[in-house]
Amino acid sequence: MDTPDPAALPHAAQPMPAMAGQRLARGVCRHLAALGFATVEELVLASGRRVDVLALGPKGEVWVVECKSGRADYVSDGKWQGYLGYCDRFFWAVDAAFPVSLLPEGTGLILADAYDGEILRMPPEAPLPAARRRAVLHRFARHAALRLQGLRDPGATFANADLRQ
Repeated sequence: MDTPDPAALPHAAQPMPAMAGQRLARGVCRHLAALGFATVEELVLASGRRVDVLALGPKGEVWVVECKSGRADYVSDGKWQGYLGYCDRFFWAVDAAFPVSLLPEGTGLILADAYDGEILRMPPEAPLPAARRRAVLHRFARHAALRLQGLRDPGATFANADLRQ
């Protein structure tokens, strides 16, 4: 089946242009996929906080990536430390214009755009406790499965699912 031309769709059905953080997330996910990672975007953790990208590596490693579109976006975000207990490694993803000197030492750094990314700084590993790892992996799997099901059946209703887009 041919994909319709977005310009031919009614205004309400036209796709919204991606915001800066979403473009960064796409590039990050592409780069991590090339490294063998599976990723989900906008995953709500058990704490109720939402991470931009959660990545599951080929050896079971869990990475969180927070995408920051600019200085104001970073300065207004005081919740990133709450993500550290849900991953083995934590990264910031920024574009080439971002003032990287703002970012704390001991965190990872990915330089990205809408099409790709590059890891510039690898953070130290802080392995998750087994019970937390299991819970994070369960949440990742459920989130990914529900997203796929939602794409296959957009009219479906999902109980107890937080699939913010």
